[in-house]
Amino acid sequence: MPTLSRLLLAAPMSGSGKTTLTAGLIAALAARGLAVAPFKCGPDYIDPSYHALAAGRPCHNLDAWLVPPEQIAGVLARRSAGADLALIEGVMGLFDGYAGDDDTGSSAHIARLTRTPVVIVLDVRAMARTAAALIAGLRDFDPRVQVAGVILNRVGSPRHAQMVRGAIEDAVGLPVVGALQRDETIMLPERHLGLVPTAEPGRWEAWLATVQARVEAGVDLDRLLEIARTAPTLPLSVSGSVGDASAARSHHQESRIAVARDEAFSFLYEENLDLLRDAGAEIAFFSPLRDAALPAGTGALYLGGGFPELYAAQLSANASLLAAIRKVAARGLPIYAECGGLMYLTEAVVDAEGTAHPMLGLLPGRSVMTPRLTLGYRTIRARADNWLWRAGETVRGHEFHYSTWEQRPAELDSLYTCLPDAFRPDERTEGVCHGSILASYIHVHWLACPHVAARFVTSARAYCENHAS
Repeated sequence: MPTLSRLLLAAPMSGSGKTTLTAGLIAALAARGLAVAPFKCGPDYIDPSYHALAAGRPCHNLDAWLVPPEQIAGVLARRSAGADLALIEGVMGLFDGYAGDDDTGSSAHIARLTRTPVVIVLDVRAMARTAAALIAGLRDFDPRVQVAGVILNRVGSPRHAQMVRGAIEDAVGLPVVGALQRDETIMLPERHLGLVPTAEPGRWEAWLATVQARVEAGVDLDRLLEIARTAPTLPLSVSGSVGDASAARSHHQESRIAVARDEAFSFLYEENLDLLRDAGAEIAFFSPLRDAALPAGTGALYLGGGFPELYAAQLSANASLLAAIRKVAARGLPIYAECGGLMYLTEAVVDAEGTAHPMLGLLPGRSVMTPRLTLGYRTIRARADNWLWRAGETVRGHEFHYSTWEQRPAELDSLYTCLPDAFRPDERTEGVCHGSILASYIHVHWLACPHVAARFVTSARAYCENHAS
């Protein structure tokens, strides 16, 4: 296959400005007429929304812990089809992955798997010559990772930028291809789960235009493209295909799966949706905030994650949709929910101010916001056969939430067993299997278990056949 020009933007630590720089670079390159395919290392749902906005095409995750590593290059190749350049935003620090002694899933791991040159985004607001030492360490720590350049962020003045640039280029020999000064106007808004997704109301277009202007003024785009063109042919060991949609659809009529997507529910992996389509599903998006009913002909319901706690009053006020979902749930509609979707299924969401907002009530108990963050990768094992899983099937996932499910009856069947890991030495149960409802705080990337998409579609088709009017 032809060589794909590509870059990975990494940093020594979180908070260095990777997301802002990546979005600005995508916008600046797109303004030159280049088609840019955006990617994000790790399991994050929010940062990709900025890159998708800038690129005008979906941003896809590259996570070598959730997804088998041998598939990563294929994902990159497939999702870059038709693009002039792939631009990948890293995650946390360059070598930060699963654990302190294991960089699986890190930016460095993705760079190695895809043989992608790395450009370091370095926050230099409180340093000068030390910047050279940091860059030297990042370059030399793992010789399998090609650190090819540096962009300075949050410099204090042109003189400060010149000082740091000279130190890095003279002492380390790497090119500094740009510098952005400190600018509060391009700082992204944050809250309890990180940045605010662009699915929510905001002046995102104006923000992006400002960042683009800063990047165009401060970054040598031609030099950056030169580095991107040094990337060798992608090391593909698999085709990278999601599936054969035509084969799936030649045997069965499409089944409609309703997928929640709006400001309250925006955490979805595009690969999951594509796997459903390839298995014969018609994806019908709907808004739990605004729609009065589910899409006509719905055979199954997919409730992803998001921020239902921030829109709890509006979700609760949509009585027509709540009643419609309760009605089909009582008839056995297959319902799959992750994190925010689980919260929506409980009796109420209790927001950060302590106000309880009634929800679907399909699961007993309440979802209560707390100050404590639960996060991390998880290995989960299905506890019993159900419409999506077979007992004993094991897959990797992740969780990231501040809410807890309180007043859950002990007799409810759990969906998964969370297996011991380096951080949690004991097994624990997670999620719920309650009638046709499968819900959990765990997010799962289905490229690691593509067979579940066919089961999802089969269950949707069976429901429609059993309830044909």
